[in-house]
Amino acid sequence: MRKIAFAGMIIFGGFVTTNAQCKVVSTLTENFDTWKDIDKCWTAQSGKAMLYPNDKKIIFYSMNSPGENMYLVTPKIKAGTYTLTLDVSDNGGETTLELFSINNVSDAKSYFSIAKSSKITGEKKVFTISLKKDANLGLKVLLNGVHQAVYLDNFSLKQKR
Repeated sequence: MRKIAFAGMIIFGGFVTTNAQCKVVSTLTENFDTWKDIDKCWTAQSGKAMLYPNDKKIIFYSMNSPGENMYLVTPKIKAGTYTLTLDVSDNGGETTLELFSINNVSDAKSYFSIAKSSKITGEKKVFTISLKKDANLGLKVLLNGVHQAVYLDNFSLKQKR
């Protein structure tokens, strides 16, 4: 019994340690140039599709699964008002981007839309977002066709003063 309790404490301690390394931030700038995998403080949720870093950007790829809810989730961000800029383009077809405030990454019920879904047109996107409490920011990409891709780069989140 002691071994089971000790193992449980080690496992729980590992989760606490991992999360403790990811600080709550008030600014976030990422060009994804050095990413070989998704950064440990970020989360990728791709369903049956693919979401991965490649060619110095993040790629959302539908494969044979159009319509999947695909999210790239930032580290936790301090409450406040921010300007978010990012470069986002696609390889054709109809694609959209929507922003979410996320209280608990593993609970879909805690995802709240904070910027309406907008068409991806290849132009730089600029959003003003407001977080009422510390939360993660989720970028949801919707791909409506087979073998569609969206490319995300030059992510910059700066707090408004």
